Amino acid sequence: MSSWDTLIVDALVFDGSGAAPRRVDVALSEGQVARVGPQLDRSRASEVVSGENQWLTPGLLDIHTHFDLEVELAPGLGEAVRHGTTTVVMSNCSLGLAFGNQRKQAGPYLQDPIVDCFARVENMPKHVLRKAANLATWRDSGEYLRHLDGLALGPNVVPMIPHSMLRVEVMGLDAAVTRDPTPEELDEMVRLLEKGLAEGYVGFSTDALPFHYLANDPHRQKKIPSQHLSQAELRRLTDALRRHDRVWQATPPKDDPLLVLRSFLLTSGRLFGQPLRLTAVAALDVVTNRSLAALGLVMTRLFNSPLLQGRFRLQALAAPFEVWSEGPLTPLAEEIPELRELNEPDLEDVESRRRLLRDPDYRERFVRMWTRGRKGFSWARILRWLRRENVALTRELRDMKVAKAPVAEWVGETLHDVYERLRAHQMDAASPRSPGEAEAFADAPDLRSGPYVGNDALFLLYLLERFDTALVWSSITANDRPEKVKALLTHPQILPGFNDSGAHLTNMAFYDTNLRGLRMVMEDGFEAVSRHISRLTSEPADFFRLASVGRIAEGYRGDLVLIDPEALRHYDGRAHVREIHRDVFDHTQLVNRSDGVVTGVWIGGHRAWTGEDFTEELGETKMGDCLTTEGIRP
Repeated sequence: MSSWDTLIVDALVFDGSGAAPRRVDVALSEGQVARVGPQLDRSRASEVVSGENQWLTPGLLDIHTHFDLEVELAPGLGEAVRHGTTTVVMSNCSLGLAFGNQRKQAGPYLQDPIVDCFARVENMPKHVLRKAANLATWRDSGEYLRHLDGLALGPNVVPMIPHSMLRVEVMGLDAAVTRDPTPEELDEMVRLLEKGLAEGYVGFSTDALPFHYLANDPHRQKKIPSQHLSQAELRRLTDALRRHDRVWQATPPKDDPLLVLRSFLLTSGRLFGQPLRLTAVAALDVVTNRSLAALGLVMTRLFNSPLLQGRFRLQALAAPFEVWSEGPLTPLAEEIPELRELNEPDLEDVESRRRLLRDPDYRERFVRMWTRGRKGFSWARILRWLRRENVALTRELRDMKVAKAPVAEWVGETLHDVYERLRAHQMDAASPRSPGEAEAFADAPDLRSGPYVGNDALFLLYLLERFDTALVWSSITANDRPEKVKALLTHPQILPGFNDSGAHLTNMAFYDTNLRGLRMVMEDGFEAVSRHISRLTSEPADFFRLASVGRIAEGYRGDLVLIDPEALRHYDGRAHVREIHRDVFDHTQLVNRSDGVVTGVWIGGHRAWTGEDFTEELGETKMGDCLTTEGIRP
């Protein structure tokens, strides 16, 4: 009789199919699920693990990540593993490493596309990006797959062909952001995409969000290459995906509904002969525009209807969309020209930002932007009242909560609280609470006189100039209504996703949102839990055509997660955001801590997480694989 490496007993097993859970044992051998059944022979196992009073699920999938760079520096990807994630889809939003670092000297400038694209789109420090890009010495998409498969991977990684990098590979960075491709260049892009699909890439990613800009000279005011995509180019590239039945991951041109409709109609099997697998970000309940989520649901129903016969899936985030901003530096700034100017200088270039903030012309433009639609009577005021604005930032100090500040008393307050206290102080109605606050108030603008009496824009300008990135504040710009989040998350034609794991080191913390989603559906009983687990496992695995993950069944990968349901029931993800220092990045990072909820993680049969800590194997021993379409090997 053959032996098993690990036997997990007495757990309530959700096998990923959506069926009711069963009280069965699961045996792992040689990295796979070897047996599933009641009361398996414990004597045949080298290790027996008790799952009593716990749930056993397939390893969870995170389908929208930017781990492409972190996996080069820390292949164990522990911040994902600790929350039960065992498979990550990378190269989203047109960014990735399929063609290496693509560095090239162009006149006085070193073109560094990885740093140029990731720095502002994913809000990552340039020195961290360079550290990873230095390791990307390959030049070919097939070589990249072989490279990934040779790393000591924690989770399985699933790369896509990224459109911005494809454009750079064929056209060069300068041309990729200044003109359309020639017919010959477009043919070459199609050829390279077809080559990648033949090698097993699960799909292709583009980006059309109107606030993704480059970060290096001479292109700081240019959008990333994928933003320059024409409909003709898109049609040629998605035709290749359709022929191979692969996934197109897209972010929409959100300010142009007709272009969104025209682009996403490419999913239609009725119009184009075969459905195109299309997943797009994101189904968010945006605070400033409540119509967007409803519009997304209408599109979803329309594209997947018998009339159009599409395979369209929006992605939903199982958390409030909370963004931390370092003074004037925030992902939310890029869609507002007056704020985008503050994001153009490098992180370390404090003086350039302060020079801009002192400029009278800029200050006047800033005040107009900040007060637009908030006062008087205008069309902008009507749109704001109707919650139909086209920018995500609410421009309300009461929505900006202080996370860190040189004045300790401000932490936990909103900027509106501080503003009102300053006004009271200037009217001799209140005294500062500390020497630090007194010093800050002494230099503040006088809000009692001048052309902008009581204007909070002047107060904000003062804070940004005085404190720069030492003032850290957070804001919830979407998903502030739990009932709406749950409705989007559980919609049968929407996938849980858009976690952005591995990006925005100090701006977001969504590693745990698969657990947050499970927490939301627990109150609806085992049937809802089972259905949601399938939406985190087998459903995305099927959508991306990953043959070996997403289920607990004989022959599938030994990727398993033990969850304590009582700990999950009492888990509050927002309360467990932490700022840590990552030595491998030489930088801080916002992360989540769900310790006690996930009590065990196995990847490829190896135990990666014990419930209290990582095993010594994680990051040292190869656990995960580079997964490609239905088992095509790198």
